[in-house]
Amino acid sequence: MADGPGFRTAIYCAGCAHHCPGCHNPQSWDFAGGHEMDVEDLLAVIKADEMSNVTFSGGDPFYQVDAFTELARRIKQETNKTIWCWTGFTLEEIQADTHLAQLLPWLDVLVDGPFIQEQRDTSLHFRGSPNQRILYLHGAPPDDTIPGTVPLVPLR
Repeated sequence: MADGPGFRTAIYCAGCAHHCPGCHNPQSWDFAGGHEMDVEDLLAVIKADEMSNVTFSGGDPFYQVDAFTELARRIKQETNKTIWCWTGFTLEEIQADTHLAQLLPWLDVLVDGPFIQEQRDTSLHFRGSPNQRILYLHGAPPDDTIPGTVPLVPLR
């Protein structure tokens, strides 16, 4: 329940080059860390929990954008689950890179931006510093309103 509203199946990936000081998950920075799982295996885990939506975190899923795009596409085509994704990139950086931007249409919510330790604020929902934004990419579901969120960011 810390990885977005309600019950969630969280997929944590290995690899992050942002290396934010004070990161809550620095063990995920190593691109050779963790263990490999293919899209089919992850999808089976996600489908097995009918009650949970999905969270992509890490590391940073945008460093494995091809696999996460395939997984997100399959989740959206084969289930009714929402997908939240955390990244150290900003939405604007992602939109400026067509390779990274391929994941955006499949996400419901993007929590963007690097964690800034000097701005740490434990009162924020689902983020560690106020520069990080909770962006509903396709409009917020009426039962999924989180204080401090941005209602809609049109994709270009």
